[in-house]
Amino acid sequence: MKIAGAPISWGVCEVPGWGRVLDPGTVLNDMAALGLRATELGPPDYLPSDPDALKALLDEHGLALVGGFLAVPLHTGDKSTVDEADRVAALLAAAGAEVLVLAAATGLDGYDERPALTDDEWRTLIDTAALVRDRAAGHGLRTVLHPHVGTHVERTAEVERFLADSDLPLCLDTGHLLIGGTDPVDLARRFPERIGHVHLKDVRADVAATVRAGDLGYTAAVQQRMYVPLGDGDVDVAALVAFLRDAGYTGWYVLEQDTALGDDSPLDTPVRDTARSLAHLTQFTA
Repeated sequence: MKIAGAPISWGVCEVPGWGRVLDPGTVLNDMAALGLRATELGPPDYLPSDPDALKALLDEHGLALVGGFLAVPLHTGDKSTVDEADRVAALLAAAGAEVLVLAAATGLDGYDERPALTDDEWRTLIDTAALVRDRAAGHGLRTVLHPHVGTHVERTAEVERFLADSDLPLCLDTGHLLIGGTDPVDLARRFPERIGHVHLKDVRADVAATVRAGDLGYTAAVQQRMYVPLGDGDVDVAALVAFLRDAGYTGWYVLEQDTALGDDSPLDTPVRDTARSLAHLTQFTA
């Protein structure tokens, strides 16, 4: 397995006011200490936006770059969306990454509100995703669409509609899919040829259900530890990994435990949680 880390496991998120943001040196040191050899980029401009500086920082910690997450409004038709994707894709490619992980943002701050789209806006979303894919391909990158809570591709019907209307592969994010009402193992079994990237998460299904019902906001749910180390929640990680292996998936598995750190949060929580996730994976992948 090709296993990578991600800054979100250390509480580093693009949402304003999300929580305490640890400095890059701490995060990358922790990843390297755990034996990880690759990472995703994290929020735009968290790590250096100059390719040479980015590569130097990653090299210092013995880490390669897998790709990066980019949440932008795809439904507006605004040229700035494609331009921003092009900028991020150029940086990723120059630093040796493979994949742009795209999400259909609402344009609002955070992931707690999600206005409905018209059919015309949905068609624009599909067309813009294709434009982003083409720009990224020009830099030698693959693009995958990430179903994500609080975006316009979240619930099962939206995931299936996207798969029907677009030819982009998916980032199979086990946590966000389950929160949105989709069994990630079932989705992988039904659409194995559309799995282009994997974010491994585990979540507590009881808390996820309150988010899905609208009784608890996403940010508050993360603060209440909806995400837990692999094996401590309700995602069947072992079944998913076994199926993907048998189906011929050879891509990355990115460990992501969405975390929000308070001012008083123990700073070793992210590294301890990620270590637990790695230990769980080792039980059935060693």
